[in-house]
Amino acid sequence: MTESPDRLARFRSVLRRFTTPLLPDDYTVLANPLWSKRELRGKIESVERFPDDTIHMVIRPGWGVPVSFEAGQYIGIGLRVDGRYTWRSYSLTNTPDTTDGLFSITIRAVEKGKLSNHLVGTARPGINVRLAAPAGDFHLTDPLPEKLLFVTAGSGVTPVIAMLRSMEGRREDTDIKVVHSVRHRSDLIFEDVLADYDAHIQVTSEDGRVSPEVLETLVPDFRERVVYACGPATMLDELESWASDNDLEIRVERFTLDRASDAKGGTITFAKRGIETTVDGATTILEAGEAAGVQMPFGCRMGICQTCVRELVDGHVHDLRTGDTKEPGSRIRTCVGVAAGDVVIDA
Repeated sequence: MTESPDRLARFRSVLRRFTTPLLPDDYTVLANPLWSKRELRGKIESVERFPDDTIHMVIRPGWGVPVSFEAGQYIGIGLRVDGRYTWRSYSLTNTPDTTDGLFSITIRAVEKGKLSNHLVGTARPGINVRLAAPAGDFHLTDPLPEKLLFVTAGSGVTPVIAMLRSMEGRREDTDIKVVHSVRHRSDLIFEDVLADYDAHIQVTSEDGRVSPEVLETLVPDFRERVVYACGPATMLDELESWASDNDLEIRVERFTLDRASDAKGGTITFAKRGIETTVDGATTILEAGEAAGVQMPFGCRMGICQTCVRELVDGHVHDLRTGDTKEPGSRIRTCVGVAAGDVVIDA
């Protein structure tokens, strides 16, 4: 059953008069787990499984969840795993103009991916999840460029699928080239959408990886195109250097964070909670907080959206995204910040 925001707001207003000192949320979630204002929630509507440890999942957002988004953006998914909430961000694969208000995401289990493996193994219709609102700056511009080049690899194709689907009615206005690579032919997903755009599929185990030299051969007019790229960090680093050398406009989306640094870790103190935890130099402050039971705001988990920013009270934090070291008094991005010694965080 779908309730309008106005009816739910009136319902909560009445409850507030009678539930002090409890909050209306303490009662509304008993009537419907999706009726929460303190946290955004959703319910899994359907799950489609594929042989290669990939699932396609449809989620119905609950009350208060923003349902408008740009093709290419992502949502955050939170689920209790081993007694604690684990959060990850996944690209939306449906188009923004859908009228049913649902979110579609496609997830592939990755090595050491705690939430992806959990969802691929256990997700089923009816399960409630926590949500973070759609976000991200990897999306199409308005107006569209005259020529586009999409370069993706593996699950990096997911945000681009939403873009391609959203352009179905405008294909006559934009010249679109798509180059997608997979390790094995059996790894290919969204084959129907890619075929509709006559995408070049590079099977790297047979044909080698997609290098800038390969792109220049496949797309001779690459200098006339705006490039959108999503995939492994090594591929994106190479493409960004190539774009800089050729004065190309490029937009990239990174799914993984390079955790290599000189940071040695240390004891993180969350000042407001009085909680301490000791971590290595590859565990972000956000992850350390979640493991210790300190829930902090976040969005992209890749150091882009600034939702997770907190003050560094004492100590030094290394930013994995920029390579900078932050000093006391700095505002740090907890999702990409790691402890370079003992630190105190205003959280």
